[in-house]
Amino acid sequence: MRYKNPVFARYFADPFVWRLGNEYFAVGTGREEAGGVDEVAGWVFPLLHSRDLVHWERVGEALERPDPSLGDTYWAPEVAVHGGWHWMYYSVGFGDTRHQIRAAVASDPGGPYRDVDANPLVAPADLPFAIDPHPFLDDDGSWYLFYARDFLDSANGARAGTALVVDRLERMDRVAGQPRVVVRARNEWQRFLTNRPMYGGVYDWHTLEGPCVVKHDGRYYCFYSAGRWENDTYGVDYAVADHVLGPYSDAGNEAGPRVLKTIPGKVLGPGHNSLVTGPDGNEYLAYHAWDPAMTRRRLCIDRLIWTPDGPRSKATF
Repeated sequence: MRYKNPVFARYFADPFVWRLGNEYFAVGTGREEAGGVDEVAGWVFPLLHSRDLVHWERVGEALERPDPSLGDTYWAPEVAVHGGWHWMYYSVGFGDTRHQIRAAVASDPGGPYRDVDANPLVAPADLPFAIDPHPFLDDDGSWYLFYARDFLDSANGARAGTALVVDRLERMDRVAGQPRVVVRARNEWQRFLTNRPMYGGVYDWHTLEGPCVVKHDGRYYCFYSAGRWENDTYGVDYAVADHVLGPYSDAGNEAGPRVLKTIPGKVLGPGHNSLVTGPDGNEYLAYHAWDPAMTRRRLCIDRLIWTPDGPRSKATF
């Protein structure tokens, strides 16, 4: 399959790409959603369509904006297909605070998606900051929700910051409420900011976010992005487990992200990926990366290769 990155040159962060038959859809965080201003009044999340994974057309906005009192920033939507319905999971909050995870549903992949108007899957009363929901269907038909949340402790060598957990979905709009830790930050390259004021204290803050899970050769691989999304530390790594609920290990990444990383002068801050099968039958990472002037994060794709050392890719431009 021949392509040249970026495959969509406008702002399109946190891309989630899914395939339905011979068509592809993509939804992501737009510049306006990230900044707290709607591009189209009453609607959020740019929606793209493609027939070959290479040429994309913007077809509108996906989600009808719910109650404005929930927040003014909308991040990282993902879609699961179940029972003939398309379920969208996303976070909404105020700036970078009080983000909650919610669900919306549509009868068509192109929407409109409307919030289920029930309690959030993860509420601020339970966790003050929960983002980047990723639904995963296991072989036995069970659904799980991976997401990112904040931790303040530093037990067993972990570092304070945002990290990943997984919970079982009792139904498509409700989690079991028994989250398990997937992976915590432990390395220097995963630092987001030194001396960051958070929750009434000051922390050396580290960030793991953007979970994406695939089962390969009987094992569960949770891809994630880490570092600071605004600089060259940001990249994609993974943790692996024998069971969907873990325990997971990302040992071996002490020197930096192993799947995707910055290529100086060419690719800056590649990350927050999803996985999709291309028309050629190969697996591709769909991810965002900054343009050289850092004016926008753009949609890119590259082959995912399974090697004896684990999954690998290389950002191309």
